[in-house]
Amino acid sequence: MLKFPPFRSALLGCAAVAILGACSGADGVASPGVGSFVPAPSTPAPTTPTPTTPTTPPGTPAADCPTGFANVGTVASKRICQLPSLITGNLVVPARAGTVYSVSGQTRVGTDAGPSASSPLPGSQTGILTIEPGVTIFGNSGLDYLLVNRGSQIFAEGTSTNPIILTSRQSVEGTTGANSIGQWGGLIVLGRAPSSDGCPVGVTPPSASCEAQVEGGNQFYGGTLAGDNSGRIRYLRVMHSGFEIAPGNELNGITLAGVGNGTTFEYVQVHNSSDDGIEIFGGTVNLRYIVLTGNDDDQFDTDSGWSGAAQFGIAYQRTGGGDYGFETSSRGASSASYFTRPTYANWTIIQRSQNTAAQQRRAGIVHNSGHIGRTFNSVIASENGVSCLQMADAQTLTNANGLGSSGPAFNSVFFSCGATPFQAGTNVTAAQIEALVDAGSNNVKTGTSTLINGFINGANENAVTPTAFPTGLNANFNGVPVNSIDGTTQFLTPTTYIGAVQNASDTWYAGWSCGLPTQPGC
Repeated sequence: MLKFPPFRSALLGCAAVAILGACSGADGVASPGVGSFVPAPSTPAPTTPTPTTPTTPPGTPAADCPTGFANVGTVASKRICQLPSLITGNLVVPARAGTVYSVSGQTRVGTDAGPSASSPLPGSQTGILTIEPGVTIFGNSGLDYLLVNRGSQIFAEGTSTNPIILTSRQSVEGTTGANSIGQWGGLIVLGRAPSSDGCPVGVTPPSASCEAQVEGGNQFYGGTLAGDNSGRIRYLRVMHSGFEIAPGNELNGITLAGVGNGTTFEYVQVHNSSDDGIEIFGGTVNLRYIVLTGNDDDQFDTDSGWSGAAQFGIAYQRTGGGDYGFETSSRGASSASYFTRPTYANWTIIQRSQNTAAQQRRAGIVHNSGHIGRTFNSVIASENGVSCLQMADAQTLTNANGLGSSGPAFNSVFFSCGATPFQAGTNVTAAQIEALVDAGSNNVKTGTSTLINGFINGANENAVTPTAFPTGLNANFNGVPVNSIDGTTQFLTPTTYIGAVQNASDTWYAGWSCGLPTQPGC
């Protein structure tokens, strides 16, 4: 799924973008289906003084678009204001009555400024995209997506009662259903944080020469700046996204590649992506308060030397859809000092009822290709006995995990997946995986789920003693500060419970997310 071109110069020419269009590249792709231009409706002369800020009656399209946006018609009684294909300088997407925004083709924030903040690529342009609370942006087809390049930033900050929504045209029209996936591209954010992808022979990360072309796009990520800041994303919902541009080259709901831990990423939902919900390639970004629902591949997928942390997350599969809850792997350079080694805490992963045709692709978590993960205070459950945990290869089982023992670490994890919670992989037996879990503390291997509404802790989950994060967890790991912006401030929050949601009074997911049991539909 990753692309490692031998010569950067070749990728910048027509051949690199042949799969996306002609010599103009993906940037010039405009998808079909954008509404025809509709003249602005006439307005009778006012009989009272005109207000300072014009108002739009409910259910009426705005008369025009803000400066910098193209008026491309109407949809669902709203004016469609299209973002420019290249955003440079500062662009604010304002919340306006009777207005919805769209992207057409690859919509870029800035051009690639390269791996070095002090020496940006000649001729590169940077941009800052700010999206106001309550704004909806949609795409018409799979080749419509939003991409933030290295050196540029996105500030998408909604609120708990007024989230920002990135979705499909069908969603705006109200024609989506429980299985609507892959209707537009998604969101890609690229940064300058270290990655193990694309390293030349003999080079180990972190290195400015370790850069790779992002999956689903034709832009680059990677560098040496662990604290790189790609902006702030809060209270954002991405729905009905994902698209296969070519076999093995797919757009996810959200892709974070080489994103640094100076970036804020919290209160984010991805719903019904046709590929992964969130996929991370390298970088040091930290995440918290995440809701992943109905995604058709993995809910959460990590690769390429990511060394951040993710705390407070719900991964809830769609009935009949989805593969793993988490797929965590190294990929790229598998140097002993730079395997993917994130820390997960307070997650609740729910595998729903599935067909049995692809049981080898069903597990709450799968670790592979040298991944070294640490999982604390979490719940993994399945409705139909699919395994909780799989090790796909022996390399993962035997790698050191930074905690003084072999393999990934599990502490205070409640497994509720029937009589066979552990699934063998290549040269790895279920007994070996069970022994790894036994080496941790406070784990429950064959628990009985008492989850309320499918994702809220019940008596059995809350009976598990949580494990405190060990000394040094927030110190340097892989030579870069992990779990904090400055290397000393703790990112992970100590808790007195396991799982993502302690009880009915714990409602961090409510108001801005959708699609969970008892919550509003999407």
